Amino acid sequence: MNIEGKVAVVTGAASGIGRAVATELVRRGVAAVAMVDRCDSVKQVAATLNEFTDNKVRAMPFIGDVTDDAFRRTVFDEITTKCGIPSICVPAAGITRDKLAVRLNKETGKAMLYPIEDFVCVLKVNLAAPVYWALEMVGKIAESRHARGLKCWGPPEHVEGTVVFIGSVSSHGIKGQIAYSATKAGLDGVAATLMKEAIFYGVRCAVIHPGFTDTPMVRALGDEYIQQKILPQTQLKRLVRPEEIASAICFIVSDSAMSGDLWVDAGWHPQA
Repeated sequence: MNIEGKVAVVTGAASGIGRAVATELVRRGVAAVAMVDRCDSVKQVAATLNEFTDNKVRAMPFIGDVTDDAFRRTVFDEITTKCGIPSICVPAAGITRDKLAVRLNKETGKAMLYPIEDFVCVLKVNLAAPVYWALEMVGKIAESRHARGLKCWGPPEHVEGTVVFIGSVSSHGIKGQIAYSATKAGLDGVAATLMKEAIFYGVRCAVIHPGFTDTPMVRALGDEYIQQKILPQTQLKRLVRPEEIASAICFIVSDSAMSGDLWVDAGWHPQA
């Protein structure tokens, strides 16, 4: 699948992996990219990309909640009307609410369980939302194929679209990340199932699993934690760069034979 000239949708595009992905897609010549984030700063990021390309590529910022159905539909409708049907979807928005699953209050002797409201919040942003951003693109492509009189996609055709979900090494399980790890592991099942269904319309699905990446989310853990808990278990002895994740995502999009999981973890191997 050729990236040049395609239309893309990237969530979490104001910073971190999402921003790096949008930037790399622009560098590789996409016709347009919808840059979705809840932060106003996505406007400046989009403006910078448009300046970089002398407005040959249209980076379009959208500000809103990725879990909101109406907002999601508005993004796809607008980008489709102005630029064409998206064929690349990278739902990169994500959050953490890190706490131990069970903590014992030593004074009272009572166990404190991980708050269910935090679990549901992480589930909505990290699992449900990416699924429905992907489904929105598949739906648009399905409608387009029907309008063109096309039924089941076949190998003589070009691939119609690619979805790349953002997994994590946390899917193997990390202390204090019961909700985050659950959502990232869940994306494997989503991608495997959706690939079997969406290929009917010519859409591929895959999951990239970044290691600890130099993003605001990871930096929030603190330098001491990174130096003591992460880098000693990482063969490259450094955090993964967002640009490296973006490059790997573009590899997945470009190589139509690529499916399943791709691990970009800098050789991270956790201790038991």
